[in-house]
Amino acid sequence: MYENEIAHLSPVWSHLTDIIIDRAKGSELFATGGKRYLDFTCGIGVTNTGHCHPKVVRAVQAQAEKVLHAQANLYYHQPMLELVRELLPVCPPGLDSFFFSNSGAEALEAAVKLAKHATGRTNVIVFSGSFHGRTHLTMAMTTSKTVYRERYQPLVPGVLVSPYPYPYALGMDEAQASRYCLAELKKLLKSQSAPSETACVVIEPVLGEGGYVPAPAEFLRGLRALCDEHGILLVADEVQSGFGRTGRWFAVEHSGLIPDVITMAKGIASGLPLSGIVTRRDLAEKWMKGTHGGTYGGNAVSCAAAGATARVIKEEGLLENAAERGRQLTAGLKALQAENSLIGEVRGPGLMIGVEFSRAGQPDSAVTKAVQKACLDRGLILLNCGTFDNVIRWIPPLVVTPAEIDEALTIFKAALQEVE
Repeated sequence: MYENEIAHLSPVWSHLTDIIIDRAKGSELFATGGKRYLDFTCGIGVTNTGHCHPKVVRAVQAQAEKVLHAQANLYYHQPMLELVRELLPVCPPGLDSFFFSNSGAEALEAAVKLAKHATGRTNVIVFSGSFHGRTHLTMAMTTSKTVYRERYQPLVPGVLVSPYPYPYALGMDEAQASRYCLAELKKLLKSQSAPSETACVVIEPVLGEGGYVPAPAEFLRGLRALCDEHGILLVADEVQSGFGRTGRWFAVEHSGLIPDVITMAKGIASGLPLSGIVTRRDLAEKWMKGTHGGTYGGNAVSCAAAGATARVIKEEGLLENAAERGRQLTAGLKALQAENSLIGEVRGPGLMIGVEFSRAGQPDSAVTKAVQKACLDRGLILLNCGTFDNVIRWIPPLVVTPAEIDEALTIFKAALQEVE
């Protein structure tokens, strides 16, 4: 039907499927031919309230009739102010000053620019396996796969990389991985970027594109102490892990970590483009007025969707559902792991779960992609991730039901049996 039009789209886009979507609701989407799929990708962790949640749709419709665009430098608009009202009670204590953009990469750019102004320092430390975006700066901060950086060098200088505490890949337990990675970070501060020139350390509390790996609480607490010792700002990239994805508003809550800056996007507005950062007021006041901005940041319709998203998460108990359905999904996956030697690990909090495939101790991307395809053929859409493409990531919407989790597990089991 659309072969000619598809031929005119840029080939730079990769495509997981050739599905053309007609409509979607909750955890389900329907192709133009009518086939139903269980969507456990959430548009890469975006539609946390499910596709087309009626309360979000109504908020978008109502705002579209009032004001579509109200540029933030020119005047205030109610949806942004009401969004701030919704977010203040759920952000970690002391984080109370917001800046809104459109995408996750823009939020990371904003966080780094703030850190440089607030500290007067130049360098940024990130972790191996990280994904922070596709702009020139955030490409330099992204280390999960070379494809995100390939043939774009040279990138922005002053970005240093330290090992991420990935126990399974390191062949260590959490305590050992935490000690090792903290020691390596201390070595980096002695060998490559002195504390006096390091503006911030940026970490994903749960590694996203790099393999859905939660950072051990011990490591995060040690990281906080190290940053405090040297006056380095700690930035938590919660673009993928935020807004209920892990069963808490933000993944840092699992460890009690309070960062200096949190970046947010994806699940914040149920599919409309919006991102932001939140920081302490004393840091925000060090960001020189007029040195950062954007035409579309904090769009009125997107903010209305985000306010409705926050209310839905609160009113419908979606944090609790994410935690409970996550336990159900994890239990089911671990039962399958006991039957299949190719599943090396099942990990992750809430509904941010990774299943890592390995053979003879080595990453196995072939079986991962085969299982993914077998699931798609049966109507379950899943994404993979990891540097070696050997992790299947489970990102169902927070509204997912027990029956839908069971359906997905049944399909996954059949796919495993087909591939074995």
